[in-house]
Amino acid sequence: MLLDRWLLRRLFHLGAFASRGMTLGVRGIAIDPQGRVALVRHTYVSGWHLPGGGVERGESAAEAMIREFREESEIVPDAPPRLVGLYRNAAAAPRDHVALFVLPAFTVLRPKAPDREIAACTFFPADALPEGTTRGTRARLDEVRRGLPADPHW
Repeated sequence: MLLDRWLLRRLFHLGAFASRGMTLGVRGIAIDPQGRVALVRHTYVSGWHLPGGGVERGESAAEAMIREFREESEIVPDAPPRLVGLYRNAAAAPRDHVALFVLPAFTVLRPKAPDREIAACTFFPADALPEGTTRGTRARLDEVRRGLPADPHW
């Protein structure tokens, strides 16, 4: 099963690379007033991640982030997402990049129900992330929350 997920992910990225040359994705940090961060667990890759996904043709990175927050976590912004960095994600594909946004204010419309793509979406205390939270997710949260210098690699 894990090999199937890995193969599907690699095929997706290879297809995107072949058709685009460079891929661009978005990830977003949404921290609620209780200091909890929204994380998602996908059906096709292991671990807990920040909500996000690919930027579609004709879409700005900020528009993609707003769409992904809604699709993956039922979060809608009350203020525009703020771009905090652009990272190279060589683990996904040689020319993949991720734009990271912070959502300063938002509303959760309803609890996110599992679907084909999202197995779970939960808010976790930012200082007590669940086991399986990816290295990139932990690093980006540390950078933003603690004001650490950004590592240019996801």
